[in-house]
Amino acid sequence: MNLERAKAFIQSHQNFVLAAHQSPDGDTLGSCLALRAALLSMGKTAQVVCPDRVPPVLGFLVGADTMTGTDGIEPPAEAVIYVDCADHKRTGALKEALEAAPYQFCIDHHGTNPKETKDGDWVEEVSATGELILRLLEALDVPVTREIAIALYTAIATDTGNFSYGNTSPEAFEAAAKLLAHGINLPELNRVLFREMPVSKAKMIAYTLGHMELSADGRLNLCAIPASALRDCGATKEDCEGLIDWLRDIDTVEAACVLRESDGCVRVSMRSKRYCDVAAIAKRFGGGGHVAAAGCTLYLPLDEATAAMRDALIEALQ
Repeated sequence: MNLERAKAFIQSHQNFVLAAHQSPDGDTLGSCLALRAALLSMGKTAQVVCPDRVPPVLGFLVGADTMTGTDGIEPPAEAVIYVDCADHKRTGALKEALEAAPYQFCIDHHGTNPKETKDGDWVEEVSATGELILRLLEALDVPVTREIAIALYTAIATDTGNFSYGNTSPEAFEAAAKLLAHGINLPELNRVLFREMPVSKAKMIAYTLGHMELSADGRLNLCAIPASALRDCGATKEDCEGLIDWLRDIDTVEAACVLRESDGCVRVSMRSKRYCDVAAIAKRFGGGGHVAAAGCTLYLPLDEATAAMRDALIEALQ
């Protein structure tokens, strides 16, 4: 555990850049914004950068409107903290600028993290990086405000599938209980995070279910989504978040895979239920993640990428 090193890193520096990963989810954004609020309360400067825009569903988080992209790293970028980044490549077009900072640290919960950050890595396989950020704030004696509590609850709840995934631990519930004590409107937050959706996302769910491909005696469920499908549905890449859950939830399915064509590459997301190690498959293709939830990016035509992932998953299922 490197909690003490993370604490010392923050105490030793004044100006911070907090890096969220590409295709940002609730964990990387909630964790970054909570840490930003904490650093500002300590009299330090902090900005959050991300290579992709904030998904509309997470736009309610305080500070989300201050996040900047590839041209937004303001000097002096003294100290960088990679937050929920399984490796530096996950910062996309920001990678080179971030690695030029004189001081760098990483806080993450992915087992595939190579732990190669210049000044250290705190990598612990907990439910979500938000759980680690809460521990860090407690170690720093930073008061948890309602704003911070909402951000960290969002981080933990989204990365555990609203406390339903296999990574949900007693510690995750304990962290959530601490955060709820700070005045979170739980029914409203759950509605925003897990219940409501735009029409465009509903159309993408319909497309995914209508084009799913079952194989390996029903144990593998796969869907390839061409860029044209998003255009036809009036959808964005954010509308594709969670599509894989609909594939995985078929009763016979052990592993699910969604391949999305995007800007000359194919974004691959994989999930499993009980025994299939999708992180090992993702790692073979230059990606990473968790045993039951992982992903990678393939620079292949969609049909070739689909064939490659299908073969790899069927092999793993056997």
